Amino acid sequence: FYQPAIEWKLHPELFPRDRALLESQAKLTLVDETLATATRATGAPLPWLFLGLYLISLVVLFYGAVTVAEALAFSPAATTAFLALLTLRHRIARTGANTLEGYMHPRQLAFGLGLLALGLTLKQRRAWAVLVWLVAAALHPTTAAWFALFIVGGMVADRMLPRLTAMHIGAISALVVAGAIIGPHLTPLLPVPSSMLMDQAWTTAFAEKDYIFVSQWPWWAWALNLAYLPLLRLLFQRRMAAGVVSGGERALMSGAALLVLIFAGSVIFSEARLAFAVQLQVSRVFWWLDVLIASYAAWWLTSDPVVRRVLGSAAPRISIAAVAVLALGRGFYTVGEGGPDRNLFRLELPADDWAAAMQGLKTQPSDWLVLADPDHAWKYGTSVRVAASRDVVLEVVKDSAISLYSRDVALRTVERTRALADFAGMHTDTALRVARQYGVTALVVESVHVLALPKLYGNASFTIYDAR
Repeated sequence: FYQPAIEWKLHPELFPRDRALLESQAKLTLVDETLATATRATGAPLPWLFLGLYLISLVVLFYGAVTVAEALAFSPAATTAFLALLTLRHRIARTGANTLEGYMHPRQLAFGLGLLALGLTLKQRRAWAVLVWLVAAALHPTTAAWFALFIVGGMVADRMLPRLTAMHIGAISALVVAGAIIGPHLTPLLPVPSSMLMDQAWTTAFAEKDYIFVSQWPWWAWALNLAYLPLLRLLFQRRMAAGVVSGGERALMSGAALLVLIFAGSVIFSEARLAFAVQLQVSRVFWWLDVLIASYAAWWLTSDPVVRRVLGSAAPRISIAAVAVLALGRGFYTVGEGGPDRNLFRLELPADDWAAAMQGLKTQPSDWLVLADPDHAWKYGTSVRVAASRDVVLEVVKDSAISLYSRDVALRTVERTRALADFAGMHTDTALRVARQYGVTALVVESVHVLALPKLYGNASFTIYDAR
């Protein structure tokens, strides 16, 4: 998504048809404008800029974690284990967030900055914390907002809720379940304009996104996410028993409880299809609890008195070695699952037939509209918008995700998904009808799919036909 949005700001003639779709999400952040300005100022190609920002994200995440560990008075061994645990990339159960992305994403950089702001706050360097947080807010507002609630809200809530008990945890869990049950029946009663509610026509566009509505979660996702608070409480009690709880640390527990309480309160509104509540994707707050548990787990593995009695003086080394093996194993699996052609990282598009076909389209007029397999982005590795910088009738994975922020985009996505449902079996007459319907200029199909249309380009895998 971000590359086409940035290219549009660099070259206003691009994406004349997809502009409304891109703007529906781009207007929510300053990332596209900022990176476009950076590209103009430095002359750096976007892939190199993305690489630089990704490396910066890792460095910021590293320093943020170290700052938090220092504020919590972690030993060097505990800090090392914490850093290793952060590299264990995984998806927060039934959310759209991964704990560590393999590509440049503003959310990752904003999270690293938020973690740094948290550490600075714990160290009483609040002016610097606010400055760092403001940068995070410009990059990814919702990520920064959750950090503000976690930090500031935690300090306020600590005075109101000084001790997180099993009763509190049970009450919050009950609120989540009640919201999931009652929410769908609440929609007609909400005193808001219909434009602020998501009707079925809107939600159909992202129906396959299994993380949007908690009522669609499987039991194990409920179990994992609702286990965060009790696990945090147990680990915090271990630190209390060891007498190592630092100043301000109680506010972290209150902040975690507050985030889960906000999530619990949001469930009834998201299940009632209040658009703003759905768009916030409040379930992502569990990412913050996940990192807090990683920090406490690192301390427990390396420094807890009970663990040290069991493993002896070698406890820190054994724990770090175990976590390192897990982290390296996860990394090798991530690279290996992509097959023998998977690189550790790549700056340019792979030199394959899809990229060659897209390069051919890129030389054509900027107002061309391309019709390709709706699933082309994940089938062939990159989207038409990224690889060719051209408008495309439908890129179902991304268009359905963006539909969350715009009913018009959602209706467009649903209508085009239905129209292209039989793309693989499309005949010449059908292709021409669809081309006339949407104003298509070029049609890209796999070469085994032969159509009676003028041929613009062909290679062993793909053929581009003139659909005008």
